[in-house]
Amino acid sequence: MKLPGRQQHENVFIQLLHEQALTMQEATRALQRFLKTGDEEEAALIERCEKEGDELRRILIDELHKTFVTPFDREDIYQLSLYLDDVLDYTYTTVEELRVLQVQPDAHLAHMAMRLNEAADELVLAMERLSRNPMVALDHARRAKGRENQVERIYRQAVAELFRGPEDVHHVMAMLRLREVYRHISNAADRADHAANVIGSIIVKMT
Repeated sequence: MKLPGRQQHENVFIQLLHEQALTMQEATRALQRFLKTGDEEEAALIERCEKEGDELRRILIDELHKTFVTPFDREDIYQLSLYLDDVLDYTYTTVEELRVLQVQPDAHLAHMAMRLNEAADELVLAMERLSRNPMVALDHARRAKGRENQVERIYRQAVAELFRGPEDVHHVMAMLRLREVYRHISNAADRADHAANVIGSIIVKMT
C-alpha cells in the first residue's frame, strides 16, 4: 500500500524493490520444485512471476521519472531493480531451455537451483533490513554473494563432468544441451551477485 504525501516518495522505491525481491524468491522456489517434479503448474507460476516482475519494474521506472527526491541514489535504485529482474528472467529461461532442449534435470542442476534460492532468500532479507538495520542488510548481501560463488563452483564441476563423458555424437549433443541450461541458472546467480553488490554500495553511501 502506498503511503500519502512525502513519506510515500521516500518509501515507494524500497517497497517496490522489496516486492521485486519477493517475486524473485517465489520464482526460485518454484524452480526448485519444478526440477524435482516436472509439475507444469510450477512452470506456470514461474512465468507469472516473471510477468509480475516486469510490471513491478515498469512501475518503479515510472516512479523514478515522477519523483525528485529518492531514499538513495537513483542509479542504484535503477540498477538494483534491473538485477532483481534479471534473476527472474533467467529463472524463467532456465525452464524454457529445459523444455525446448528436452533436457532432464540432474543433481547438479538441482543443487545450483537450491543455492540460487538461498541467494534469493538472502536478498529478500537484505531488502527488509535496508532502512533500519543497514549493517544487518549488508551481512545478508554478503551471504547472497557467497551463494553465487557456490553456484559457480557447482557449475564448473558439472561442466567438467560433462566433458569426461564418452566421445560420441549423442553424448556431445546431450552435453551441449545440458550445458546451456546450466549456463542460464549460472547467469541467474551472477545477477543475484550484482544485486548484492548494489545493496552493498547503497549501504556504504548510507553509513
